[in-house]
Formats: sequence, C-alpha cells, structure tokens
Amino acid sequence: MDAVELTVNGRDVHLQLDPRTTLLDALREHLHLTGTKKGCDHGQCGACTVIVEGRRINSCLTLAVMHEGENVTTIEGLGSPDNLHPMQRAFVTHDGYQCGYCTPGQICSAVAMLEEIAADIPSHATQDLGEVEFSDAELRERMSGNICRCAAYPNIIAAIRDVAGEGEA
Repeated sequence: MDAVELTVNGRDVHLQLDPRTTLLDALREHLHLTGTKKGCDHGQCGACTVIVEGRRINSCLTLAVMHEGENVTTIEGLGSPDNLHPMQRAFVTHDGYQCGYCTPGQICSAVAMLEEIAADIPSHATQDLGEVEFSDAELRERMSGNICRCAAYPNIIAAIRDVAGEGEA
C-alpha cells in the first residue's frame, strides 16, 4: 500500500492505496464520490471525466498515485443541489441529459473545455491557431471524447452555449 495525498473538491484527503488503483476507483470506492461513473473502463466513453489541476482527464486511465498532491474536482465539487454550478443548471434548463449516466463526465468536460477555449488552446477543428473561434464544430470536436448513448448532443451543445453566453448558432 502507498500513501496518497490529494485535494479532492477542496478537501485534503489521505489514502492508503494499492499503487495499481485508478483515480476513478479511488474516488468511487475509497472516497465514496460516486457521481463519477465507470462506463467503459477503457477511456473511450468519457463517463469518468474529472478535472485535475484544471485539465479534464479520463480518471479510469490514470493511477491515483500519479496525482499525488494535485487538485481533483469531481461533479460533486462543482456544485450542490441547492447551489448548482452554472453548467449543471444549464444542463437541467436545456435537458442536456436523458438517462443521466454520462452527465457528470459531460459536465466536468464542458466546464474544463470552456477554459481551454478561453485560453486559446486549439483543437483538431480549430481553423486559426492564433485565436479559437467559438462554434458548434469546435464544441463538438472538443466534446467528442464524451459519449451520450441517449444522443442528447443538441441539448448538451445548447447548455454549453448558454453558459458561454453564446446563445444559439
């Protein structure tokens, strides 16, 4: 067992973990933060997306010990039922979910993705590397790692546009 110290949702946590424990399993099984979902467990669906040091990652593909001393934000850390994060509120307003299984990963990804755009970090869809243009193509490309089996994609894009203050395309 290895000692692992993380800051999760603003709270310092100290864990004793098998070094093979994924960040996803540390969050779900050891910290009981079950909002982050285990979908494919192969990094293909995005249900396990969390924000680590401001960047979105698939928590099923990384070991908890690799994030020693880092800040991790899960869906539970973004907001609470009585104080929703703007992206959580927009997902409700725009019906950006159906079954809800992918929703925590979608929301964490969307929050971090807007920060990427604000920082002019290009994607494969970016036309001009000097300045990232806000467009549906850009949003779809950046969110392509998050699969919604219920196909709520138009509503997810509407929610993201709402939070970004971009309205409809």
